[in-house]
Amino acid sequence: MRIISLNLNGIRSAANKGLYEWLAHQRADLVCLQELKAQHANLTEQMQRPHGYFGYFHYAEKKGYSGVGIYSKQPADEVIEGLGHADIDAEGRYLEARFGNLSVVSLYLPSGSSGPERQAVKFSMMERFYPHLAALMASGREVVVCGDWNIAHQQADLKNWRGNRKNSGFLPEERAWFGQVLQTQGWVDVYRKLHPDATDACYTWWSNRGQAWDKNVGWRIDYQVATPQLAGTAVSCTIYKDRRFSDHAPLIIDYETAFSADAAIA
Repeated sequence: MRIISLNLNGIRSAANKGLYEWLAHQRADLVCLQELKAQHANLTEQMQRPHGYFGYFHYAEKKGYSGVGIYSKQPADEVIEGLGHADIDAEGRYLEARFGNLSVVSLYLPSGSSGPERQAVKFSMMERFYPHLAALMASGREVVVCGDWNIAHQQADLKNWRGNRKNSGFLPEERAWFGQVLQTQGWVDVYRKLHPDATDACYTWWSNRGQAWDKNVGWRIDYQVATPQLAGTAVSCTIYKDRRFSDHAPLIIDYETAFSADAAIA
């Protein structure tokens, strides 16, 4: 089972940069998308349902903002839009698709980099999302939460960690929260499971300022975080950088497990 996660920084922009031509050759079973920056009326037929895929979306109410989606080779048994909190759901930040005993989540945690008000929004979502993650872990289902968490967990996850200790995305409170998700609740950061010592090669996002991409001054803020049994089947992980569809790079993970409509974990 191959899962790809990608923050698009605008689905229309990514499409114009060749996303769908590339995707047609990736043999992905599931594709989790973040930051659609579009509503249903803005999506072409190809964007809504690429050849061979079913498409599911949770749009932000604000035009040209946020939003998440999932493409799947199999039709979902159930799709859950949002977390049940009106302010969070208005921004289109959570989409869960269920296939048999497997839940696949596309997540887009807010960024707090624009100022204290948005950082407070980010902390508020983190606080309310934490018990939801605990409930998913306790559900007995196999779950993978894919997406842009907007947190670099460890010093190895960003180039300039010393200069970012007081900046959103690497605040002590954010890092501690993510640590609790992994250590207290038992979720597994699948990339780190497969590449425990990676540093410069691990980045998934580069600022558009300066020459961040050219100098590889990046951050690892895109993750696939899974329940232990599912994470234990992960066999390979790639961060695709040959072509750029966004300021983020696609995170591609292969799991040594079958993906089917009847029994998603086999």
